[in-house]
Amino acid sequence: MADNQTYYVPEQSKWPIVATVGLGVTLYGVASIMVNGKQGESTTGSWIMFMIGALIMAYMLFGWFGAVIRESRAGLYSPQMDRSFRWGMSWFIFSEVMFFAAFFGALFYVRVFVVPWLGGEGDKGSTNMLWEGFQASWPLVNNPDPQAYPGPTEVIGPWGLPLINTILLVTSSFTVTIAHHAMKAGDRAKIKLWLMATIALAVVFMFVQSYEYLHAYRDLDLTLQSGIYGSTFFMLTGFHGAHVFLGTLMLVIMLIRINKGHFTADNHFGFEAAAWYWHFVDVVWLGLFVFVYVI
Repeated sequence: MADNQTYYVPEQSKWPIVATVGLGVTLYGVASIMVNGKQGESTTGSWIMFMIGALIMAYMLFGWFGAVIRESRAGLYSPQMDRSFRWGMSWFIFSEVMFFAAFFGALFYVRVFVVPWLGGEGDKGSTNMLWEGFQASWPLVNNPDPQAYPGPTEVIGPWGLPLINTILLVTSSFTVTIAHHAMKAGDRAKIKLWLMATIALAVVFMFVQSYEYLHAYRDLDLTLQSGIYGSTFFMLTGFHGAHVFLGTLMLVIMLIRINKGHFTADNHFGFEAAAWYWHFVDVVWLGLFVFVYVI
């Protein structure tokens, strides 16, 4: 019989299949909402599909996290397994970096190439025939075809709500780092205090971003249908918001585990992985703040 202290091979799991089904249903629901909303059709069924997918994903997350926690608490993991977890989390974060790199690439491609091409790049002949008087500039408030794609009346300035959210997330990086150092020192009271502070900052961030979205739709006509600026704005900030929600969920689970007496100063990779992910979320937001709001 193999020794678990050499290497632990987990039993067969249903969770990867559940995750695949949940992610597929969720993305299908999101795509249907966008398509049906654009065509003026009812999105009720699409929203139901999205919610079903979200519930499946929530079931998967709690179930898979629970299985890993039970195995860890049973002492089944060896130092080699710990290294495997570290490599796995590193590659996961790298895949997330590539995920956002694709969206930032789309933003840069539009700003640097597409919008100048639409403006004629100095030769206004063909542009004037298609869209007389169109001026290529970013943010693209006046779209080439305003009848089909009416642009926003105004864009969100960087020094209001976005700056507040930047301060919140940068501060949360410091608080989760303090909690991590407290974990290494074995000071559970300090861990709980600073981890709760991090979660509170995350919740406030999501509240502020929700208010920003409401302001954009209600007051600025800045929507997913307001041309390429609206599309890139909501694509980048929306996916980042989803990652903030997931990171907050991870931190809440870490807080619950700490309250249950899990983790030690020498064995706390679950907490460390959540902290890594949170720092990644913070760094992505700094890029968003600079390239979406400021520049």
